[in-house]
Amino acid sequence: MRKKTLEEYLEVIYLLEKRKGIAKTGDISSELDIKPPSVTEMLRKLEEEDYLEYEPYEGARLTESGKKIAEDMMTSHETITNFLDIIGVEKEQAELDACELEHHISKSTLDKLKRFIEFIDDAPDEPKWIEHYRHYLKTGERKQCNLYKD
Repeated sequence: MRKKTLEEYLEVIYLLEKRKGIAKTGDISSELDIKPPSVTEMLRKLEEEDYLEYEPYEGARLTESGKKIAEDMMTSHETITNFLDIIGVEKEQAELDACELEHHISKSTLDKLKRFIEFIDDAPDEPKWIEHYRHYLKTGERKQCNLYKD
């Protein structure tokens, strides 16, 4: 089973559980745009791997190991989306890109992104370089930095 497929299923099931209490096959099918018989087959495989508990005609609930992976994916998605926002990617595009990147980014890179975002968020005022970067995005020109001038 592909890692990306596994993660996508667990993430969707996690979100459906949050919204509806249980993830029904039809809801998973709609969210992932996959035919219900294929979803049922995958749910059985995920149950064999102990990622979820599945009851036909009832739905699926994540086990602790499935929930952990889904929560990690949610954190990855949020981190990547926040980073893309900082560098000026439009919100809708950032969401789409995060959905793709979250399955392929290494833990060490993700940790660096998290620390970068924390560093920016903890800055007392918006750092000047962010203001300069946003100006550069809009105009293609660099602002003059007066930091080192007398």
